[in-house]
Amino acid sequence: MIRVAVVGVGHFGRNHARIYAQMEGVELVAVADQDPERRGAIAQAYGCKAVEDHTQVVGVDAVSVAVPTIKHAEVACWFLRQGIPVLVEKPLADTVEAAQKIVDTARQHNTYVGVGHVERFNPVVVAAVDLGIRPLFIECHRLNPFSFRATDVGVVLDLMIHDLDVILHIVGSKVARVDAVGVGILSSNEDIANARLTFENGAVANVTASRVAVQTMRKIRVFSADSYISLDYGARQGVIYKKSNKLTLDVVKKITEDPSSLTDLRGQESVFGDLLHAKTIDMPEHDPLEKELGDFIAAARRKQAPSVPGEHGLEVVKIADAILHAIDRSRAAAMP
Repeated sequence: MIRVAVVGVGHFGRNHARIYAQMEGVELVAVADQDPERRGAIAQAYGCKAVEDHTQVVGVDAVSVAVPTIKHAEVACWFLRQGIPVLVEKPLADTVEAAQKIVDTARQHNTYVGVGHVERFNPVVVAAVDLGIRPLFIECHRLNPFSFRATDVGVVLDLMIHDLDVILHIVGSKVARVDAVGVGILSSNEDIANARLTFENGAVANVTASRVAVQTMRKIRVFSADSYISLDYGARQGVIYKKSNKLTLDVVKKITEDPSSLTDLRGQESVFGDLLHAKTIDMPEHDPLEKELGDFIAAARRKQAPSVPGEHGLEVVKIADAILHAIDRSRAAAMP
């Protein structure tokens, strides 16, 4: 039996508490939150203890930290110094220095820290990784209406961070260059941002995030030498378009010179018939957060690092920091 606590039971933390309370082999011991009404309601719903501060949490084997981002390092390190594994909601921290401190503290005290990059457990991402695609170009859009939460950080650390983690995971190369622009609309931080990442292996990613959109969109498109994958996080749908061995340069040249040669291909499975195939990616039905928390608990039980360790979270925060600096440079250049 793994005894677990959740520190911070707001938007994300309350879901951690709900899943832990239902998880086999896990006992939700306590929830901590500065809001007495909120912590009391969650504790009553799941039959656990309610405390005001993380320092009042005792007798646990693992902890989820879902406090505001600027408090991540303070709270996470308090438990890590006791040798208790911690899962920190994304991002790992609000600065590179704070993220590094969390990773270093875990190492110094021979324990582990995981990061809540839940999209790693989204079936569409799992399916894309399993295909072994080597990306040349990636395009991401993550758009949300303004939610009046997480205003302690901008859209890069609030929303774009999800896609940055997925991109680094899929590309598997170091970032060589970062260009970005961003503007604040309803907060003092950037609410809309676009970043262009160029990797050492030549891959390029164009990432857009907004928290002042009219409609929600969470999509990623991955282009490689012989295929194109379109993934919709929200709908959990994916389609892969892959060219066959019949689609050679000679065939393309023939079609270009004589478009009528496509006539006999119309009405088949795809617009190019057996030259280009479209296939829906088969994806299992599961809750990504349940998978993430299950992975963390299994890691705590084995005393091993979870699938998304603190080191991965640190690398993503470094890229996010580079994007924020690029936004500052673009703003300075635009000033008269």
